[in-house]
Amino acid sequence: AVAKLLQIYESMKPKREGISDLAYIHPSAKIGDKCYVGPFVAIAEGVEIGEGCVLHPHVTIGRNAKVGSNTEIYSNAVIYHDCQVGNRCVLHAGCVIGADGFGFQPTDKGYEKIPQIGIAIIEDDVEIGANSCVDRAVMGATIVHSGVKIDNLVQIGHNDEIGSHTVMSAQVGIAGSTKVGEWCMFGGQVGIADHAVIANRVMAGAQAGIPNSIKKEGAAVQGAPAIDGRNFWKSSAIFKNLPEMWAEMNQMRKEIKMLKEELRMKSEE
Repeated sequence: AVAKLLQIYESMKPKREGISDLAYIHPSAKIGDKCYVGPFVAIAEGVEIGEGCVLHPHVTIGRNAKVGSNTEIYSNAVIYHDCQVGNRCVLHAGCVIGADGFGFQPTDKGYEKIPQIGIAIIEDDVEIGANSCVDRAVMGATIVHSGVKIDNLVQIGHNDEIGSHTVMSAQVGIAGSTKVGEWCMFGGQVGIADHAVIANRVMAGAQAGIPNSIKKEGAAVQGAPAIDGRNFWKSSAIFKNLPEMWAEMNQMRKEIKMLKEELRMKSEE
């Protein structure tokens, strides 16, 4: 009920329209009706922006990028060349879509850069938090499917695919070429290794480290390396008692040693 009330309140705010004289828009770019383009926005050649979009000051959109209708992009967000953002998306301040993926080939002289010639695609109804990054693919596309919600400071690696309606808390990091299913939920600082495949509706608790694929739909995992959540909490209950258990075990060792010595002495009598 509270969420619905706040949505109504938000919808009552007047929507800004118009293009600032201080914005730079390349003559070949296409801007839809009823858009707002703030001061110092930079829109490169071949860009297409749908109707009703809001681009706050200092947004940068690279050549041939596409933005759907009714999307809002906050200050200092960057959409790199050729990338695509869908309808009704929200990109918060400092968000970067389509920067180069982390791809380098080791050589005798150092690391040689692997060109990242793919793109990043953000589908409809996606919200991405401040200073989060979705890297472009080596080839093909990094894809964030519809309805995904991403918190601040999240890293999505090159060639990843994030399933619809998945949510990620702050500081989640997903290495390259990983496929995440639909309706997954990741707590803060979850890390997933490269080339993993995560089933639908997987829940990963905060700081879980997932080194390989999770094939079970609806699995709940915790810990690093991540294990079944129930087993993790059972293990945690034991872990916190390890100092006392270790002391007790050492005492038992001493007592066993003493008993063995007594038995040896009796056997020699």
